[in-house]
Amino acid sequence: MVAKGKKIWFDGELMNWDDANVHVLTHGLHYGTSVYEGIRAYKLTSGGGAIFRLKDHMARFVDSCRILQLQTKYTVDELCDVVLETVRANDLDECYIRPLAWAGEGNMGLFADNPTSVMVAAWPWGAYLGDEALNNGVKVHVSTYNRHHPNISMIRAKIGGQYVTGVLAKREAQAHGYHEAIMLDTHGYVAEGSGENIFAIKDGVAFTPPDSSPILPGFTRDCAIRLLQDAGVEVRKELFPRDFLTICDEIFLTGTAAEITPVSEVDRRSVGSGKPGPVTKGIQKAYFGCVHGENEKYAHWLDRL
Repeated sequence: MVAKGKKIWFDGELMNWDDANVHVLTHGLHYGTSVYEGIRAYKLTSGGGAIFRLKDHMARFVDSCRILQLQTKYTVDELCDVVLETVRANDLDECYIRPLAWAGEGNMGLFADNPTSVMVAAWPWGAYLGDEALNNGVKVHVSTYNRHHPNISMIRAKIGGQYVTGVLAKREAQAHGYHEAIMLDTHGYVAEGSGENIFAIKDGVAFTPPDSSPILPGFTRDCAIRLLQDAGVEVRKELFPRDFLTICDEIFLTGTAAEITPVSEVDRRSVGSGKPGPVTKGIQKAYFGCVHGENEKYAHWLDRL
């Protein structure tokens, strides 16, 4: 259950949370013709709050609109201002933020040049997979569902309809007693989680699928790569098969919602000792230092509220 905020920005107007509604014949509701972002704001150790990597997120949001051919009049800078306005209107210094653009009401065929609507909501939301997951790790299942092939869909966009596959993968995993799913590409190589990127640590080297893999190269993934390199850990963007996950020393998932979540088990096989390892714990600590404003090197990633 989403904890309600006070206000939602909807097509240029801040309105009460319960008044932000759409018609049942909205195109995006029927065909998944929507794009979105997930962003977090964090309390700063020095006081106040800040949004993490806001401009990066909104640039990708605009790119996603372009890929899906949703016509929106807003620039990246304007959308950044909207996000800041929305969070401030909700009196939040730590929260999850959801911008969404979608094809609105009008024609109902697959090809429909309906007007695009945009909204931004913000609400309090803790750890996506729970505090227990952050501290002790999650059990994952290699899914029977594959990540999209590049010729099947536009994999670099965060298109709402594309995430149905992730929903199915996560439901399958949870039905079998796991917390999360790992999805392979159509060639059988590890791609990502249902909504997270993945890192595998073996003999002190961090492996993550390459940018050319059918993944969404996340901003938390980018942050983890930089922090690993800062710590002197070699990072290799390489393809690796599912069985590599069963012999790794450590595995962790990254994402705006998931943050840095350790993996304790893959398909009933323990990862390393079955507890978060030293590399994972080090990156977790470094990441939370960044988002709470404790690392001056990455202070430019923070937009103060």
